[in-house]
Amino acid sequence: MSNAVHAEPAPPIKLIIQIPCFNEEATLPLTVADLPREVPGIDIVEWLVIDDGSSDRTVEVAHELGVDHVVSHPHNRGLAAAFMTGLDACLRAGADVIVNTDADNQYQGSSIADLVAPVLSGEAEMVVGERPIDTIDDFSRTKKFLQRLGSSVVRRFSGTGVRDAASGFRAYTRDAAMRVQVFGRYTYTMETIVQAGWNGVAITSVPIGVNAKTRESRLVKSSSRYVWRSAQAIIRSFALYKPFRFFFLVGLVPFAVGALLLLRWLALYVFVDDYTSRVPSLLAGIGLIVVAAQIWAVAFLADLQAANRRVLEDLRLRARRIDYGDVTNPGPIES
Repeated sequence: MSNAVHAEPAPPIKLIIQIPCFNEEATLPLTVADLPREVPGIDIVEWLVIDDGSSDRTVEVAHELGVDHVVSHPHNRGLAAAFMTGLDACLRAGADVIVNTDADNQYQGSSIADLVAPVLSGEAEMVVGERPIDTIDDFSRTKKFLQRLGSSVVRRFSGTGVRDAASGFRAYTRDAAMRVQVFGRYTYTMETIVQAGWNGVAITSVPIGVNAKTRESRLVKSSSRYVWRSAQAIIRSFALYKPFRFFFLVGLVPFAVGALLLLRWLALYVFVDDYTSRVPSLLAGIGLIVVAAQIWAVAFLADLQAANRRVLEDLRLRARRIDYGDVTNPGPIES
């Protein structure tokens, strides 16, 4: 009798490529035609379209093109919500690796193999495609500058090395996708990088190719609006994940101004006889320092609330693992 133990074959690795869409009947055929059905290291490749309340034939076109999964919002909810709906649908469909791409065919489908390679090798849990910003003719000089500036700010805030923070072409492991939370409605790109960096998710970037522009961006209406929305996302992420540091820095402003006013009043009191007219400066200085103290009190409360949020995030992750069928490894409570 043979005592040899036969190892069970490894389960197939499934990749699902998700495409958020809003009225994309014209560009979706180009995008889907560029997507691969075979990727090295992947056993099954499927496509998923998220219809974000389209009023055209996006859904019908997706079915005609042979898209494997289509999920729809009853009305337009924005790119961030469509992205999250896609992750949820991919996880429920059993994806081991998830790639997100845009419906305007901006990113080359042939780059998907490079995008998922660090995930398959275990090098990273999240991979962001780095576009050749400097060589894209469709980008104005101003847009190139803003892209580089925004990415450098995100790198500083997140502690990552991602050089194209605005890129929506990215890959996730199954577990990393379960951890993603997006609080903004406008976009998910910068917020998810900051979140990944501060939550200890292994993240890297790889160079990718881009296709010729098929239409104007619906997300970036103007440079000023892009800067404002991006700044909101970064500041919101900073306040959410590093609340003590955020509110401490905010409180430094009134404290510094108040301290200068008090020092000015003290100097006039010691060295100048006529100091009575400076009483408003004294009162303003005291008032600003009181405001700073109140902001710092908020910093302590926010930090305590952040600790509670981390526990809730771990519970949410555990619940999602069970909900998506990963009951054999729900994971520990990490906080």
